Amino acid sequence: MASLKDLRNRIASVKATQKITKAMQMVAAAKLRRAQEAAEAARPYSDRMAAVLANITQAVGSGGEAPALMTGTGKEDTHLLVVCTAERGLCGGFNSAIARLAREHTRRLLAEGKSVKIICVGKKGYDILRRDYSQLIIDRVDLREVRTLGFVNADAIAKKVIGLFNEGGFDVCTLFYSQFKSVISQIPTAQQIIPAAAPAAGEESAAGSAVYEYEPEPGEILSDLIPRNISVQIFKALLENAAGEMGAKMSAMDNATRNAGDMINRLSITYNRQRQAQITKELIEIISGAEAL
Repeated sequence: MASLKDLRNRIASVKATQKITKAMQMVAAAKLRRAQEAAEAARPYSDRMAAVLANITQAVGSGGEAPALMTGTGKEDTHLLVVCTAERGLCGGFNSAIARLAREHTRRLLAEGKSVKIICVGKKGYDILRRDYSQLIIDRVDLREVRTLGFVNADAIAKKVIGLFNEGGFDVCTLFYSQFKSVISQIPTAQQIIPAAAPAAGEESAAGSAVYEYEPEPGEILSDLIPRNISVQIFKALLENAAGEMGAKMSAMDNATRNAGDMINRLSITYNRQRQAQITKELIEIISGAEAL
């Protein structure tokens, strides 16, 4: 059984940990507001670009003017997975959920006889995936020194992906990230960005509700719009991840603070009981000694 001194030291240690987790919760809450606003502000632009892309795709049709980034190579032999996770931990199962989705996708592709290449954006995803698929990881993007995410960060990643595609390095590219819903809900998402995924029925009808004339030709517009769309989708993924990370960290630190409080209560009860037992024992010894005299 632990001594009273050991119990006092442990209670003091848990109280110090509780102060840290409470401070981290408050910091995450402050960062969450800004990250959530940035993620929500990026969604309309991303959705509108997808609608414009769908409209121009309909205008091009099957005339052969569309660039390879939209039509693909005609094969699905080699897949590139861009896995976006956080640079730091202490955010519950946020990173592991994204990595799990990417790992399941990789396992399925390998079972089908496909070749898989992985680009890890974020340290935590790299640490998780390298345990099983270190030989498949071809690059890692480190954003630890980036204080505020900007479009330039996403554009640099997109240029790497497009350059690898132009070199014939892969046929299909899928982006993995966590879509922010609320503080307690982040949804791991897989989104195909190369070749451009076909728009949903609702998007097609919205895009086709008006007739446009294009200048220059639609094929030339697509050659510039599709690389920009890839950068936009990656930027949206990074912003969604940033909001999701702060939400998950806020929830995790809140749970840690509550658990620390429960542990302090249990340790305090144990300490008081043991202290009372020790006092009672000493009183019995004093009384017994007095009666012996």
